[in-house]
Amino acid sequence: MKGRLILFPVPIGAEDIASSLPAANAELLATCHTFIVEELRTARRFLKKAGYPYAIDDTTFYTLNEHTTHEEIGNYLDAIEKGENVGLLSEAGLPCVADPGAMITKVAQRRGIEVVPLVGPSSLMLALMASGFNGQSFAFVGYLPVDKTKRSAAIRHLEERLHREHQTQLFIEAPYRNNQMLEALSATLQPNTMICVACDLTMPTQYIRSLTAAKWQKERTKIDLHKRNTVFLIGE
Repeated sequence: MKGRLILFPVPIGAEDIASSLPAANAELLATCHTFIVEELRTARRFLKKAGYPYAIDDTTFYTLNEHTTHEEIGNYLDAIEKGENVGLLSEAGLPCVADPGAMITKVAQRRGIEVVPLVGPSSLMLALMASGFNGQSFAFVGYLPVDKTKRSAAIRHLEERLHREHQTQLFIEAPYRNNQMLEALSATLQPNTMICVACDLTMPTQYIRSLTAAKWQKERTKIDLHKRNTVFLIGE
């Protein structure tokens, strides 16, 4: 009998694991002796906080990040063929959503391995929930271009899609460029287009606000987003 590939969410900011992850997740952690992780140090720290009952040094870890090739992951799921469960850990939030874990999940599906997704926090969904924007049709578009000219063109393109399809647009930025992104959004979008800024989700410093581009022109200097994990949304 084969094991399963279990997708374990991790907190996105909250220090108290119990506040963002179901207790049943910790119970399933105990069924895994092999983990596929984005970063070894943070994965080990998470397992200790989650009450993982086995010695970390006796646990097998495979690294899967943006630099990992398809050739390197060929043996990552071998333990499953022997009847053991393998856990996949994201660096933050949900595995495989804006996360390199999608690569190994694709392999598992093609090999007929059962994939088990678990409940946990998603900064994208939390931001969408609180924004007041259309939650029936939305798109996550990742990162916008760094070049100012290309970034402005991308923003205008997303605004066109928003109004043509009534589709909320979600994206993120490198935390040290968040202030520049908000400045670009408020300057480029039409005055009445709505912008939501959602940062430090699940943390005591959480901030979520939806305003028109025109209002953000006045309000953006009152908040510092520098190096704070932030989701940006434009909507109606």
